[in-house]
Amino acid sequence: IREFEAFKEAWKERYPKIVSSWEENLSTLLSFMDYPSEIRYAIYTTNWMERTNKEIRKRLKTMNSLTSIEAAEKIVYLTIVDMNDKWTERISTGFAKAKPSILQKFEEKYGK
Repeated sequence: IREFEAFKEAWKERYPKIVSSWEENLSTLLSFMDYPSEIRYAIYTTNWMERTNKEIRKRLKTMNSLTSIEAAEKIVYLTIVDMNDKWTERISTGFAKAKPSILQKFEEKYGK
């Protein structure tokens, strides 16, 4: 909170709408801090989304023309399914170490 106050003072004149929005939603913006430090980066990073977009662009670019919007949607869908299948078997760094904490949080929220 102290860091946000410093940020607010430094930037409120130049970006009043952004600072106001962040101030109103600060608890939501910082909710990732409730999770174990080992996995925080995986929650707040956009790397997985950027990778997905890059893969979709790569697959669509190789096709000079598509017959319809449905054809493009099918390529996007199949790309995401393929990536999901690959990522399902992957264990992200830190998640094995943080698993007990995540399970505890889940049980606290939803029960056993």
